[in-house]
Amino acid sequence: MFIVDRIALTHPDHPILVVDLYDEGGRTFRIIPSEMCPVWGNLWLGNLDFDDFADHVDKDGIFRGFPKR
Repeated sequence: MFIVDRIALTHPDHPILVVDLYDEGGRTFRIIPSEMCPVWGNLWLGNLDFDDFADHVDKDGIFRGFPKR
């Protein structure tokens, strides 16, 4: 589930809250808006799991994309 809350509306990067409703209900992380479509698509297709994104958040708990190689 993707949630736009007060933090998403007031934080300079507008990080959207992502909530796991499937594996570990209630686990969360945030994403910047430009990463919403890739995250949603990969979760929907089953290419990547919630953990794949949640394990790559920055120190603020925000997923800003995977590191460039």
